[in-house]
Amino acid sequence: MTDNILIAPSILSADFLHLKDQIAACEDAGADWIHVDVIDGHFAPNLTFGPLIVEACRRATKLPLDVHLMIEQPERLLADFAKAGADHLTVHVETCPHLHRTLQEIKSLGCKAGVVLNPATPTVMIEPVLGMVDLVLVMSVNPGFSGQAFISEAIAKVRTIRQKLDEIMSRAWLEVDGGMAADTVPQMRAAGANVFVAGNAVFKYPQGIAAGIRALRG
Repeated sequence: MTDNILIAPSILSADFLHLKDQIAACEDAGADWIHVDVIDGHFAPNLTFGPLIVEACRRATKLPLDVHLMIEQPERLLADFAKAGADHLTVHVETCPHLHRTLQEIKSLGCKAGVVLNPATPTVMIEPVLGMVDLVLVMSVNPGFSGQAFISEAIAKVRTIRQKLDEIMSRAWLEVDGGMAADTVPQMRAAGANVFVAGNAVFKYPQGIAAGIRALRG
């Protein structure tokens, strides 16, 4: 961790022929977490990873595994991802009609519990659970694919959530995912975010993974 911000490379942008080596390169370069985007092809377009990939990542690194569940009925698979080695499990408010119960179950499995907001979802939707979460993740692109354009309206949303967390003296991380690069991280950091998920800005950075992470830290 440097200057109180955390960098979480998203393996959605990694070269899966060399996944172990790429995760190791992130760890060597000072990444703080490894972010795993789980997408079911229903809640969001694209079909990505299951517990087997999380288990493989767990064997490849000692870094915390930040598992983002972009799936319908996530409660069905919480235990499987926890058993596979997830350290954090984040669920979308849009998919959880019984959000308190789902977050409580995540905690009972020994994982940090996080809640996620899509770009068009208002912050009021997560206010009832802010006091119990370890992590709030704000999407600054619509979930599904890496490499999308940054949605600038998310800056105000992060600012609002930071204010709400500070009001209740919460120590929860405030994470941003989508379009994070050297020019957008400072904007989100100024708004109050302290964890930054980046895919292409790390794994497809022209000068390599280590240089990409350095550029994000500024």
